[in-house]
Amino acid sequence: MAKLAFLGLGVMGYPMAGHLAKAGHEVTVYNRTAAKAQKWATEHGGKAAITPREAAEGAEIVLACVGNDDDLRSVCLGDDGAFAGMGKGTIFADHTTVSARVTRELAEAGAALGIGFVDAPVSGGQAGAENGQLSIMCGGGQRDFDRVQPIVDSYAKICRLMGPVGAGQTTKMCNQIAIAGLVQALSESLRFAEASGLDIEKVVEVISQGAAGSWQMANRHKTMAAGAFEHGFAVDWMRKDLGICLSTADDLEVSLPVTALVDQFYKDVQMMGGGRWDTSSLIARLRR
Repeated sequence: MAKLAFLGLGVMGYPMAGHLAKAGHEVTVYNRTAAKAQKWATEHGGKAAITPREAAEGAEIVLACVGNDDDLRSVCLGDDGAFAGMGKGTIFADHTTVSARVTRELAEAGAALGIGFVDAPVSGGQAGAENGQLSIMCGGGQRDFDRVQPIVDSYAKICRLMGPVGAGQTTKMCNQIAIAGLVQALSESLRFAEASGLDIEKVVEVISQGAAGSWQMANRHKTMAAGAFEHGFAVDWMRKDLGICLSTADDLEVSLPVTALVDQFYKDVQMMGGGRWDTSSLIARLRR
């Protein structure tokens, strides 16, 4: 069992940290809203810290799941940042979906202090976090990954090292690019079925057993048909992720025409007031 810190207790981080405590690890948590950290500590028997530095002091591995590049920098750097409380030979593992640029920047800052760094973004959504069934794609050195993997296995369905630091984030971009096009196609398919007077349940029962089947179809068709989107991965966060994808594609001189189009469709959903709706809400703009 290890002494750990977990920074960020949102819809993903809260249950992920809970799995670590359930596995028997000694876990100290930090959250920007201190009351939430205290609530977690009361529920799971861990400790709550008032700064990332305090949470990280004495921890062998510090894990984080925050919002964006700036949030990640703020919990890592500065007098109250986690790096200031971490000793040589410790590891920082980041589950946030951020740019590979900030990942490499922070890995370099950590290396100067003798701190290892593994970027480990996740896929599987809130349900995956709660059920311990996340897909985790990692970037970093083999030795650091080998120390982190048995820890994160408590909430992982699969965890793989994809390459050096930053490779986890670029793999997550591949994931988001694939999802964006898929959800738009599924939305169009279900809207077409509605307009044709077909029974969506029957349509999905048939086509999901063939080449059209997907996780999104299996897990989102019911709520899409019902127009229920107050759950899951928010459109605001998806647009943040797609922005990273498109910016990186420009750097790589790679064309992502469908991704760019779907990003604008998500902007339409935001303008409809659906910024906090699940990403499957793309169908809502087809019903206007």
